[in-house]
Amino acid sequence: MTGRLAGKTAIVVGASRGIGKGTAIRFIEEGANVVLADWEPEAGQATADEIGATFIQTDISKYADAEAAVALAVSKFGRLDIIVQNAGIYPWQLIEDTSSADWDRVMGVNLRGSFHAAKAAFKVMKAQRSGRILFTSSITGPYVTSPGHGHYGATKAGINGFIRSAALEFSSFGITVNGVEPGNIMTEGIQEGRGDAHIASMLAAIPLGRLGSVRDVANAFLFLASDEASYITGTTIVVDGGQLLPEGNDFRLVPTGN
Repeated sequence: MTGRLAGKTAIVVGASRGIGKGTAIRFIEEGANVVLADWEPEAGQATADEIGATFIQTDISKYADAEAAVALAVSKFGRLDIIVQNAGIYPWQLIEDTSSADWDRVMGVNLRGSFHAAKAAFKVMKAQRSGRILFTSSITGPYVTSPGHGHYGATKAGINGFIRSAALEFSSFGITVNGVEPGNIMTEGIQEGRGDAHIASMLAAIPLGRLGSVRDVANAFLFLASDEASYITGTTIVVDGGQLLPEGNDFRLVPTGN
């Protein structure tokens, strides 16, 4: 490891498993102090103990919880350099079966939670005149979708719009705001909630021929969190194995010879 985040303090929201956990691990490998903020107390604490992070139970849909996570990071480590808002929920629901309460719950975690994370972190980063605010978006919503993802897709498209607005407003204070848009990543949620048939259909649509790993996404977050990305703001990195590229299903070439 190269110490690309040595001396930095990061909060990763939604990090008890999956992409968030992978990102927290990657940050720690590169020298960061990490506060793991997650709404699941037992799973979150267990992950924090496993990887060497500090845990705080956080419901990011509540602004007071976002403020508490930021306050913990500052009190323990003296500053806050990076926040990754990765918390998100994606219940499979057709639009006709989605109640207003269902809609509000997804919006509350995914989209309002992104606003809360940014606002709470900005207070500290503004005073420091530096910082990285990062979000997990998705290719679902901004580019593609499938039945059952109406609320989820709307939140991810909303996050992309928020990234651009926040990047512009925060730019005068040395703060960059960016996101990562994963495609189909092999996480516990995919394995448990979608099943083999879904995974097989996604594999058929990905030119690189595999689902992404959480480390693939974590490496994108690491770049955006590092000094190497100091001149990048208001944008997203797509990590999807080329899934957005084909115009149709007949895209695979069979190599013949050298």
